[in-house]
Amino acid sequence: MEPLRDLLFDYTIRNVALGSAVLGTVGGALGSFAVLRRQGLLGDALAHATLPGVCVAFMLTGSKSPAILLLGAALSAGLGALFILAVVGGTRIKQDAALGIVLSVFFGAGIVLLTFIAGSGDAGQSGLDRFIFGQAATIVRADVVTMGLLAAAAVVLLALFFKEFKLLSFDPAFAASLGFPVRALNVLLTALIVVAVVVGIQAVGVVLMAAMLITPAAAARQWTDRLSVMVSLSAAFGAASGVCGALISASGSNLPTGPLIVLVATGVLVVSLLLGRRHGFVWAWLAGRRNRREVLGRGGAS
Repeated sequence: MEPLRDLLFDYTIRNVALGSAVLGTVGGALGSFAVLRRQGLLGDALAHATLPGVCVAFMLTGSKSPAILLLGAALSAGLGALFILAVVGGTRIKQDAALGIVLSVFFGAGIVLLTFIAGSGDAGQSGLDRFIFGQAATIVRADVVTMGLLAAAAVVLLALFFKEFKLLSFDPAFAASLGFPVRALNVLLTALIVVAVVVGIQAVGVVLMAAMLITPAAAARQWTDRLSVMVSLSAAFGAASGVCGALISASGSNLPTGPLIVLVATGVLVVSLLLGRRHGFVWAWLAGRRNRREVLGRGGAS
């Protein structure tokens, strides 16, 4: 294993770690709202919806420039998000069914296009399949800058509309009664989740992206009941998972970065489920045991 200092000063590893930290931060912060709104599948559906956009962008331009491919991914995911909102708002189909439709149809279309491109004989198509499972090792400085700008814009908007998103997450009916544009806020929050997905697909791929939205947020939820604290903790857990996963991957050979990032985040979740100060299993068990002793003590005293 390479010394930690050597890993941190390696150009490629530094870019991968920074990119993963950016992904974890924006994914964790926005994932908090997806968890609270019981939209865990939303990130998964939108991540899978990016694949046909990547393929179409390559077919139209013949370029594998990350900016072009991510633009195609964003447009495709945005189309999927609008479809979900339109179906849920205009039909009797429930949200889980709409999410399942978008996930399967868009991902199926993406696989068909990817197979068509692979069989076309175009030598430039090599590497497009990295968007399925991610390939963080391909992240360069320009990618980190792009990811950072997108993430910064999403975080700024999240901060500006934090109170509105908070009300939307906990009581949308009350928000509507106060005159807030609930539909527009819903579209904006979904658009920000699309940005988080676009930021992360190059690192962890469409298959694992949902984990970077949900896992840090679920871990943070075990430690607090305050939304602001939860969002901050979730972002911190996501960033730490990204950096640790990248460093672990770089310390050995043939260790995939994306899955390791997800595994580290899962480890944080397991620890939080056990030891989380607010909702952790251990503290709940100790509190229950203490309550039983008090009840038994009162019964004996009487």
